[in-house]
Amino acid sequence: MDPFLQPEEAETMLRIAESFGSFGTYAEEATSDGLGESLPQRFDVGLNYVAHGLDGGVNDDDAETAQSRTNYFRETYIYGNEQRVAGVEPFLAHPRLERAAREISGCEEVIPAIVYANLLVPGQELAIHTDVPEFRGANRKNAPQWLMVCMLHSGLFDRWRVRILTCVSWFGAAKGGAFTFYPDGPNSARESIPAQHNSAILIDTDKVFHGVERVAQRLPELPVIQAGTRLYYLGEDNWELRAGKQALARYSWSQIRYSISWKGYCFTDHEERSLWESGSDDLTLDEIIDLFEQDLRQSGRINGARPEPDDFARLIVETYIHYPGAGH
Repeated sequence: MDPFLQPEEAETMLRIAESFGSFGTYAEEATSDGLGESLPQRFDVGLNYVAHGLDGGVNDDDAETAQSRTNYFRETYIYGNEQRVAGVEPFLAHPRLERAAREISGCEEVIPAIVYANLLVPGQELAIHTDVPEFRGANRKNAPQWLMVCMLHSGLFDRWRVRILTCVSWFGAAKGGAFTFYPDGPNSARESIPAQHNSAILIDTDKVFHGVERVAQRLPELPVIQAGTRLYYLGEDNWELRAGKQALARYSWSQIRYSISWKGYCFTDHEERSLWESGSDDLTLDEIIDLFEQDLRQSGRINGARPEPDDFARLIVETYIHYPGAGH
């Protein structure tokens, strides 16, 4: 979709980021209790990126640099009934998005539900991944994110899946940072589209592998970015990267890659939507783990006692997620 919004609407999306004030890193999202609790939420993405980089080859970055490149800045504007910034309501309920989601999904009912922003500073990129899906009874508020990704890729939980379509939209003048993806599957060619101001794509990011190419960088080198690092808007077109009270770098708006993602739940009909809303067919975490264990035992991946939580988490990821170019 190019152009995506009316010019004044696109400018409003920039102002919303400024009014939000500061953005934390994606690594700060909560980890999981009881299963892989010492591992980051998307450790599956990190392991693949450290081994293969963005292109599926060999990643020459050391671990610290790899972390800084991919530890981008993320804040949620709206999640269901929770709203954290004013002015984003028209974007959530944009009729163009609802119409397009119905057309692409073939579903009668579309519920706009989530709006969040990603900011990448010069030198950063977003590792190839698929987004966190949802299932009846399992979402990012009550289950580990990597686990739900494995649930989708395994195919074991398809009857509980809540289909979500995502609109990724771009605002601002940053160079580089193209949206790169595998539209015909992980074994097909990778394609890219530029992250041009006021353009967007509507796509099933839960199934389609995608990422972000490196944002254009001039000296100095990319600072170390870890949990606790934040990106602050200073006013007058300037942003500052800080670790606590220490200033690490300053950037103008024209250097920051800014995207906003919209997610809508898609239901075939009112009956399917009612089943989701009622909670009468919800999965529990124990049921999810038991079904994974049963499948892993049938395939011979588990013999004897169930592995310890972190080892079990790694086994699930290694078994069910097959990244492009990763030799699976």
